[in-house]
Amino acid sequence: MNNYDLKKELAEAIEAADETIDLLDQAYASMNSARNWGFFDMVGGGFFSTMVKREKMRDGRYFMNEAKKSLRKLRNELDDVDHLPDLDLNMDDFLSFADFFFDGFFADWMVQGRINDAREKIDETIKIVCEIREKLIERKEMIDN
Repeated sequence: MNNYDLKKELAEAIEAADETIDLLDQAYASMNSARNWGFFDMVGGGFFSTMVKREKMRDGRYFMNEAKKSLRKLRNELDDVDHLPDLDLNMDDFLSFADFFFDGFFADWMVQGRINDAREKIDETIKIVCEIREKLIERKEMIDN
């Protein structure tokens, strides 16, 4: 692959990483809001707080699902770039966790636990994708110089 093609592939991979990070950030924000409403719901917030919490959870699930798609796209873009050295590309933890998360909810305390688990897993995945993005940028800069 010549430098022009490699630069193009790196730019596409960086763009895919940016998209993934944005979706994960939105999922995290939704889960954070759901968690806050969940605390209120558990101490007697009533019907309104339950409805808002569920809406935030739906938003979070939507963004997590979109992030799953985006992670798969990022993986494909990384394959086009060749493998980056010293980088753990194991994103399967997030993908399998997202599948578990979508299984359903049945009690307030369990919902809170899943929301917190989702927030942690999203945060871990954001860190991985940011690391990937930095490696891509470093590689692109090496070609530019």
